[in-house]
Amino acid sequence: MLLCSRRGTDMTASVPEIRAAALAQLPENTRLDGELVVWERDRLAFERLQQRLARRGATAAQAAREWPAHFVAFDLLHRGDDLTGWPYARRRAALEALFAERGLTMPWVLCPSTTDPTPAQEWLSWTAAGVEGLCFERLEESYRGGVQSWRKYRCGSPLKP
Repeated sequence: MLLCSRRGTDMTASVPEIRAAALAQLPENTRLDGELVVWERDRLAFERLQQRLARRGATAAQAAREWPAHFVAFDLLHRGDDLTGWPYARRRAALEALFAERGLTMPWVLCPSTTDPTPAQEWLSWTAAGVEGLCFERLEESYRGGVQSWRKYRCGSPLKP
């Protein structure tokens, strides 16, 4: 099991609880795309995540107890077979099925998703929790590694149809 950053940095040793959960809960040869987060007092704590990523070994295990990480999954890229050629809508359905079939629990979190602008507009108001914005992916888009095909709206911006 390997946990890599967007730039390819191996972060596995920094988050032993994510590694253990992957080995225990995910099928072999599963590849997810998502975001590591750490919560502190009901808000995302980016500074705690940065501190976590700088630790290894016993200090990483201690940090996992103090500030547990969660993996917010927003895409399924591999489940035995390469799914990157599938449109996002199909990959999202497969991701939701993976969560349901495996009964995935913490530290796994299924990123909320909608095509309805009403809940999306509400999500843009979650700045108190540390949410900085929303990402939008075209439903028919295949996964293009290293290419940003999604759009991002920052909190406070009007949501355009």
